[in-house]
Amino acid sequence: MKILFVYPRYPDTFWSFRHALKFISKKAAFPPLGLLTVAAMVPDDWEKKLVDLNVRSLTDEDILWSDYVFISAMSVQRESVKAVILRCRELGRKTVAGGPLFTSYHEEFDEVDHLVLNEAEITLKPFLRDLTKGTPEHIYTSSEWADISETPVPKWELIDFKCYASMNLQYSRGCPYDCEFCDITVLYGRVPRTKKKEQVIRELDSLREHGWKGSVFFVDDNFIGNKNKLKREILPAIIGWMKANRNPFYFNTEVSLNSADDEALMTLMVKAGFNAVFVGIESPNEESLQECRKIPNARRDLAESVRKIQKFGMQVQGGFIVGFDMDPLSIFDRLTAFIQETGIVTAMVGLLNAPKGTRLYHRLVKEGRILHVFSGNNTDFSMNFIPKMNRESLLNGYKSVVGRIYSPKEYYARVKKFMKDFKPAQTKVFRVNTADLKALFKSVLLLGFVAKERVYYWRLFFWSLFTRPKLFPMAITFAIYGFHFRKVFEEQILTLR
Repeated sequence: MKILFVYPRYPDTFWSFRHALKFISKKAAFPPLGLLTVAAMVPDDWEKKLVDLNVRSLTDEDILWSDYVFISAMSVQRESVKAVILRCRELGRKTVAGGPLFTSYHEEFDEVDHLVLNEAEITLKPFLRDLTKGTPEHIYTSSEWADISETPVPKWELIDFKCYASMNLQYSRGCPYDCEFCDITVLYGRVPRTKKKEQVIRELDSLREHGWKGSVFFVDDNFIGNKNKLKREILPAIIGWMKANRNPFYFNTEVSLNSADDEALMTLMVKAGFNAVFVGIESPNEESLQECRKIPNARRDLAESVRKIQKFGMQVQGGFIVGFDMDPLSIFDRLTAFIQETGIVTAMVGLLNAPKGTRLYHRLVKEGRILHVFSGNNTDFSMNFIPKMNRESLLNGYKSVVGRIYSPKEYYARVKKFMKDFKPAQTKVFRVNTADLKALFKSVLLLGFVAKERVYYWRLFFWSLFTRPKLFPMAITFAIYGFHFRKVFEEQILTLR
């Protein structure tokens, strides 16, 4: 068998970092971890090739080389997915599809020859068995949860590491919480399933053996879902491995805000090399948190929790949502003030949407408020339901929030506020390389002389260089990120006109 793995293209979104990647001469933020893991489950004696459309184009020769084309995607990649499927059909090659998009919306994709849904550890085996016998079925699905302690190391040799800004690793699936708008528990359950420490170390070894150095993102939707195992086994193992290998990586991940309550956990994470965490803060409005059952955030001082995590040496990247039924008209000013006051540099503010299968989706269906399928992009000024707040007021308020927090004046003020107090751990070994120097040079040329933030850029440049020189690379990185975030939202606002 010849198997072609195809990862569809992402549109230009907040997390695509398309405008930022140009500074560091990279083509994509992360490789397609799901497809690389599936590739490791396919028989070793089958020929394999991977095309990531975020890195290079898909040619007819690629498709015609294969016997089957395997596709995996998230909802935001829907448009690219349909184009890939059409080309495969036109060229007479059969498609096999799985991943979050197809698991949630498989009825949209009858033209796919074989749908291998839910978790590949369970559904891929029977498909491969039937394929070998020449009797593959159209749909393979399961209501069981996979034992990921048996999940293999991803097939890293299928990618070109030079194309990516960061690598990724999955330690767990599932989240103990059940926020109304979130489909993670629908896809992966509420009981976190974890890999063994030996698996995590094998994956770190594999990345190092392939020559990778730098950023590694633990893609878990809530890395601290099983805090006891993390503290007892996983983090001590990572700390030992990092020390033995002279700290080749630095890590970031996603956690819930209650990580601030566990100082022992935060201490271990920092010792292991974690320097940034993404936290779903959602809203400074207590009634909205109660509405969506954001349990870890309710009835707490959100700002103090953010500051505590950052004092331990981990940058907090925040996710925020407007459009809850309980949101008052004052939410836009309150949210803007909260982001500025806490110094959350990377603040993703999106409009509330209802992914299929979530409790929010089912509630809104009963209330007759669902309009259409969620695009998967919650920063594109679209909502798939009728909000309680006047729609025009909501959109204008949302526009005002992103317009303010990513205006050069407000953004650079936030960067400076964060950097004044931030004291990163010294476990990271910083290595200045050619890519870093190129990024600095490009930032000086574009942000220092061409872009409209040039005055603020130079103020930050010299302030960090002379007052926080150890954080100077971070300052340049933030300047580049800010350029990307502003461009994304400016392009989105233009589509509304």
